[in-house]
Amino acid sequence: MKKHTKTMLIASGIAAASATVLVTLHQLTARGFMKIALDREEPKLLTRGRSKLMGSEELSKCMSMLIDGAEKLRAKDTEEVEITSHDGLTLKGHWYPCKNPKRVLVAMHGWRSSWARDFGIISDFLHKNDCSVLFAEQRAQGGSGGDYMGFGTLERHDCLRWAQWAEEKTEGKLPVYLIGVSMGATTVMMSTALELPKSVRGVVADCGFTSPHAIWKHVAENNLRIPFGIYSAVANDIFKERLQVGSRELSCAQALENSKVPVLFVHGTDDQFVPIQMTFENYKACKAEKELFIVPGADHGMSYVVDKEGYEKKILDFFRKHDE
Repeated sequence: MKKHTKTMLIASGIAAASATVLVTLHQLTARGFMKIALDREEPKLLTRGRSKLMGSEELSKCMSMLIDGAEKLRAKDTEEVEITSHDGLTLKGHWYPCKNPKRVLVAMHGWRSSWARDFGIISDFLHKNDCSVLFAEQRAQGGSGGDYMGFGTLERHDCLRWAQWAEEKTEGKLPVYLIGVSMGATTVMMSTALELPKSVRGVVADCGFTSPHAIWKHVAENNLRIPFGIYSAVANDIFKERLQVGSRELSCAQALENSKVPVLFVHGTDDQFVPIQMTFENYKACKAEKELFIVPGADHGMSYVVDKEGYEKKILDFFRKHDE
């Protein structure tokens, strides 16, 4: 064998081996990323690096406020209830009725959060303003069943079941609203593509993202500084393998294009986890009656904290407008 040919073969072998190693590393990285995204159990790496993932130190500073609000809500006299999901999981919720309700809210919390943490600071306001609330525990979180979170793709069906529960609970005599924060907002938006009960009068979507693929790409490239393009195919395969749906197959825009339910979109300008542009995209796609409430200076899920008065006025006006 000529020396040149032998050298070329060796080089080709090294290149092929290197490519295999790189592909394996990419798959491992993608699998690690998807484990953080989907698995019920929170990796220790996430606990240590949450502020980097969220892209903001400000959220860490606000955590004590959210924890305090969560403790107060958990201490209230709520009734634990449960339903069965469309795919056979037991889903838990917390029913917090008021004496003379004018409406019912189905509240969906965000990714790796909880019903009490996301709604603790606003729960007293809602209660005092004649809202009975069903605080859901999202699948694969808290006391609800499931091994994987679906970033709204599966949770939309859970939201529908809770809306049906709320209508049955009140015998269809009260208007029902779906309200969500972050992934919970994406959940309620995606649910508008389903056949919602007639009593559902509106949706409040606070800092929701557009699709699983879009939010992963943003977080990977902007917060974690890793090139998501080389991982996206593997990430989509893992998502489809675990949830039987592709990460690009469903989006809020697709749902909202056919929605007949009024939507109030809320977002803070300084959100580094879910960029405000995503709400603009969702708002543009929505063909139903819609409103937009933008809070200058608010980080992810912090619009109520930054502009409490404005938020309360906007949400009450929205409810009263669509109650009848």
